[in-house]
Amino acid sequence: MLPTNNDAAPVLSVRGLKKSFGSNTVLNGIDLDVPRGKVVALIGPSGSGKTTVLRSLNGLETPDGGTVTVGEVSLDFGGSVTKKQLATLSNRSAMVFQQYNLFPHMSVLQNVIEGPLKVQRRPRAEVIAEAEKLLDRVGLLEKRDAFPFELSGGQQQRVGIVRALALKPQLLLFDEPTSALDPELVGDVLAVIKELADEGWTMVVVTHELVFARQTADEVIFMDGGVVVERGPAQEILRAPKMPRTQLFVQRLLHDI
Repeated sequence: MLPTNNDAAPVLSVRGLKKSFGSNTVLNGIDLDVPRGKVVALIGPSGSGKTTVLRSLNGLETPDGGTVTVGEVSLDFGGSVTKKQLATLSNRSAMVFQQYNLFPHMSVLQNVIEGPLKVQRRPRAEVIAEAEKLLDRVGLLEKRDAFPFELSGGQQQRVGIVRALALKPQLLLFDEPTSALDPELVGDVLAVIKELADEGWTMVVVTHELVFARQTADEVIFMDGGVVVERGPAQEILRAPKMPRTQLFVQRLLHDI
């Protein structure tokens, strides 16, 4: 299941990423590298630009400047970028969203196989067999024919993770994957993500779950106001951050746990 590649280069490399919406500068020169098999957690207050970074990596947003390289695909947003080029970038990663984003009119299995069949044009029998294995892994094989409205929020998010894995991406992106869940459902979803990290998937995770980030991430990046304020090993940043703004943010969130 896990994509393999012997290339020692980072799976993800970002340089000088910029994005504005009107007069509001959301990203102001973001640099980011994620080595193969590593997990980077993006933390920061609402409006700091974390989700815009993820959407730029996946081609859902078009940055105003900078370069994004995922695997062997590199785009320079300093010039014009075509929809085809954005699609090529998007195909190298898969995103798990806050609100699940499952197709409500499709069953669980149909949601999982849609991308591999329609986008990647892989053989149907192969795709279904792999999807069933993935659903079994997260304890949802018996729900293969259920519809999203018949599932709990935690179950829907686990389907969202399976849907991303079914695409066999080089890079997994998680945008606050537990923010829409009831507190008692958070643990099951975080456990799945931690298992993926332990298996060596390359991931960028936007999260407010700081204990999870400390346990799972290799590097933590604290963003505020569209810039990187502080970055470093997870244990270092989340136990003893150096920058006053990071200290205040971490203390407030950990105090609420």
